[in-house]
Amino acid sequence: MEVTGIFTAIIIGLIIGVLARIILPGKQNIQVWLTILVGIVAALVGTAIAGFAGYADTPGIDWWELITQVVLAVAGVGLVSGMRSGKGS
Repeated sequence: MEVTGIFTAIIIGLIIGVLARIILPGKQNIQVWLTILVGIVAALVGTAIAGFAGYADTPGIDWWELITQVVLAVAGVGLVSGMRSGKGS
């Protein structure tokens, strides 16, 4: 992964983290910075998965890579939200 790829993944991760909160039903009990962090991690991991699976470098927009990143972000935000909501019990 090149440096530009990492920066792109971080920017996409910011957007993906927010998108994950929009997609998840209900209220997520996590801070915005944690949502963004989950989105960045999901973007980086999603890019790595797409690279290993061979669909990271397609002509135009890499829709499958983006879908992979969003799915990982939704799962990550849901997981972190679930862990944080059970914290006060």
